[in-house]
Parts: sequence; structure tokens; C-alpha cells
Amino acid sequence: MPGFVTFVSSGPGAADLLTLRAANRLRQADVVLYDDLSSGPILEMIRPEAEAIAVGKRAGRPSARQEEVNRLLCHHARRGLRVVRLKSGDAGVFGRLEEEIIALSAQGIGFEIVPGVTAATSATAAAGLPLTRRLTARRVQFITGADTRGQLPGDLNWAALADPMAVTVIYMGQRTFPDLAARLIQAGMDAATPALLAHGISTPDETIARHSIASLAAHLRNADTSQPGLILYGPLAF
Repeated sequence: MPGFVTFVSSGPGAADLLTLRAANRLRQADVVLYDDLSSGPILEMIRPEAEAIAVGKRAGRPSARQEEVNRLLCHHARRGLRVVRLKSGDAGVFGRLEEEIIALSAQGIGFEIVPGVTAATSATAAAGLPLTRRLTARRVQFITGADTRGQLPGDLNWAALADPMAVTVIYMGQRTFPDLAARLIQAGMDAATPALLAHGISTPDETIARHSIASLAAHLRNADTSQPGLILYGPLAF
């Protein structure tokens, strides 16, 4: 009989930000396929006899191909095992979850999704800020700052992104933010609009830097962007 796959959201990195359900599924797992950002203390929860397989993807580094991740999920589930696919942040937010669900469904393998704390709420919480603000931040939008080639996507809605009443969260956007900020200012956004750059949220390496969109763009033009980071801008309550 086929096994079962649980997509577990690991949150931003700290083990104590896992949900109770996520922790229970990790303890019950026979096999755990984990992202780079989900390693460390969280993996200490799995049983000693469980198999842990690294399948993380990092820009500019050797990474597991998505087809291989799909194959491993199906292979271990067909062995009748309890498989956990451990994803960083929330599994449903820019985590290529749909591709893995399609692969499982094509082979009739059951699955469940355990939601978690995503980077956007983690970053504002760490900064002591709300993600929304009554009357001044009526909308929140999440975007990716890079397409499949690592370039600024060509199909962005610039009117929406330059909306002064919206808080925008950019995943995977450090390299392209200087170009994005220039386009925002061209679209009418104030260059002094508050911006936040967050790294390593909830980990010992956590850093949070406050900027304007103009000063952040200038900073990132020559910065080391190899470390994963999150950018927020808009009517943030600095």
C-alpha cells in the first residue's frame, strides 16, 4: 500500500515556531526530505532511525532538481513509508508546492499540508512592527523579485506595486531590488518610502535593517546577496 506525504512548514528557522502538528509529524516520519533553510535544530526532532535527505535549492549553488525531488517523494511513499517534505517558511508561499502535489496525485499518493509561519509575518514580528496598519496599509501583497532566470520579472503590475496604501513583501528579490526600486520611483512612489531588509529571522544570525526604498537600492547594488533575505516596503510603522 502507498505511504503518505506530509508537507510540513518549518517557519523561519527557530524550532519553537513550529506548530504542534508540524512537530508531531516530524517525530512520526520515516523519511524527511528537507530544504536548506529547514535544517539545523528542527532536524533534531526526527527519530534516529529516520532517513533525512537534503533537497534544498539555493540560487547560484548546486541544487536538487525539482524532478528529482518529485521522484524521491513518490519513491519513498510507494515503499509504504511516512514521508515528510520539510519546507521553509510556509509551504504554500513560493515553495513550489503545487509541482510536488501534482506528482503525488498522478500516482494516487495521499498527502496533507501543515501550514506554518511565513517569512513576512516573522520579519515584521521580529522588527516589532505590524504587517498592516489601520487606515494607512489596507492591503498586503507578496511577490517574487526574480523570474526563472534570476532577472526582474517582466510581467509585474507596477501600479499595484507603487500603491502607497499597500505593504509589499518581496521574496528572492535582493539582486533585482535596485532595478525594481527605480521602476517604482518612475511609477510615482516616493523615494523615501520606508523599506525593511531582513536576514536570518528567528535565528542567531538575525539582522533587520531599516531603509528607504532609495537607500536600500543603493545598499544592495554592491552588497553580498548570497544570503537569503526578505524585503518589505510601504507604509510600515517605523
